[in-house]
Amino acid sequence: MAFSFSLARTGRTLRLIGEAVIFRHTVFSFPIAISAILLESAGRPPLWETALILIAATAGRNAANAMNRIIDANIDKKNPRTAQRHLPTGSLSKKTLALFTIVMIVLLIISAALLNTLCVFLLPLAGVLIFGYSYTKRFTWLCHYWLGIACAIAPMGAFVALAGRFEFRFFVLAAAHMLWVAGFDIIYAQLDIEFDRREGLHSIPARFGPAWSRAIAALSHLGTIAAWLALPLFWPLSPWYYAAAGAAAALLVAEHVVALGRSERRIKIASYSINEIVPLAILAGVALGVYL
Repeated sequence: MAFSFSLARTGRTLRLIGEAVIFRHTVFSFPIAISAILLESAGRPPLWETALILIAATAGRNAANAMNRIIDANIDKKNPRTAQRHLPTGSLSKKTLALFTIVMIVLLIISAALLNTLCVFLLPLAGVLIFGYSYTKRFTWLCHYWLGIACAIAPMGAFVALAGRFEFRFFVLAAAHMLWVAGFDIIYAQLDIEFDRREGLHSIPARFGPAWSRAIAALSHLGTIAAWLALPLFWPLSPWYYAAAGAAAALLVAEHVVALGRSERRIKIASYSINEIVPLAILAGVALGVYL
């Protein structure tokens, strides 16, 4: 009976952690890391390295989100939109989320160590980018692009893990990922314009207003589409890739149209729901381009 109760309590805690770090949003970077693996391995991904890369990508992403929740707990408590999150309401403790973060960091370090020396040497830089993001909104409206760079570690890390070095072509997919994340984060940040201004927090919407922030987000996504279309210049991909990349580009256009409504529901659909599909479209395109 005690064992059953303990198991149920552990399951509930894990469920709450998954909700707090929005585990399903691992989909934002996971498919792009797989795309990088398929590109660099010419469609023949090595099983062991692939498993380690995906563990590292998952661990890094979830450690970053957990740390972000801890660092921003007081801010979230003040913001009516986020006051019902797990730490402000007490449904999860900082200690629990901190322990989860440590476990994720350990998984990331072990995975990197088992891949290659360069991955290990790059861990401090990855740490600064991943964990530094939570502080950027306190001093710069470029925080969205810092987040984009942090997320771009997923595909870049996959490339470096397989190649053991940097090459220019790696930066094309990484740049696409960075600009894509930054663009939809700018759209999402429109929800907190007044709160950010009142609290002295920095964001592109708070600094430039809704109209200019939408324009900057659109320009970022134009850069994303350009980088997607450039991928076949660096890797041999069949025309099927362009069909899927075109679908992903159409989704980005739809995202901006939906976000014009400016309601919380529409902005969340634009920033979250649509963008959960975009990386899957790119992965499908890469897979089709490599294998067909």
